[in-house]
This record gives sequence, C-alpha cells and structure tokens, in this order.
Amino acid sequence: QVQLVESGGGLVQAGGSLRLSCAASGRTFSMYHMGWFRQAPGKERALVAAVSASGISTYYEDSVKGRFTISRDNAKNTVYLQMNSLKPEDTAVYYCARNSGGAYYNPRTYVNWGQGTQVTVSS
Repeated sequence: QVQLVESGGGLVQAGGSLRLSCAASGRTFSMYHMGWFRQAPGKERALVAAVSASGISTYYEDSVKGRFTISRDNAKNTVYLQMNSLKPEDTAVYYCARNSGGAYYNPRTYVNWGQGTQVTVSS
C-alpha cells in the first residue's frame, strides 16, 4: 500500500501563499492520478485539485481556480499544491490521496489518504 506524507501547512495571512507537498512511497507513483482534498470543521472532505498520472490533465474546484496549482514530479514521487491569494475560507486540513484507477476528477475514486496538514488563513 502506498504511504502518503503531507507537509507545508501552517498559518498565513489572507493574501499570502503556501506550498503543500505530498511524498509517496513505492515504485508505482507515476501510475496513479493524485488529488488534494480539504476538510474544514463541520464540513465534509472535498476534492479541491487533482492531477492525472502523466501530469498533463488537472482539475480544480471552482473556488480555487486561478489561485491554486497542482503539479507532480514523478521522479521524486511527490505531488504539490501551490496555494496563492489565500482566503480565510481556505482554512482546513489538507489531505493528499491516491486514485484507485477511476477518473482523476471523481472524488469517490480516491483511496490511500495521508495524515493531513493544517492550513490556517487569518483575516
């Protein structure tokens, strides 16, 4: 089973930026679509960005389009989430996850969750 470890979260002021990283174990990282989810207190976990196995195709949830960028480096077994122009409503625990083989933009096809990293945006 692939193990995922997120890092890069923290406290930032509104308008600031953070870059999240997710390091994956194993030799098959390049075979899987990867996604970033977030869960705010009292809300369900939601897919915010996803990238296809090749890195060519991406998906973004409407509220983060133009502000967040997902990318991956298959040589380093790492997926990134660059978050710019952060807003207080972006505050959440952010998780990366591996796709089980379904469509990269379908949140129901993700398995193998990391432990999460907290992002807090102050106003």
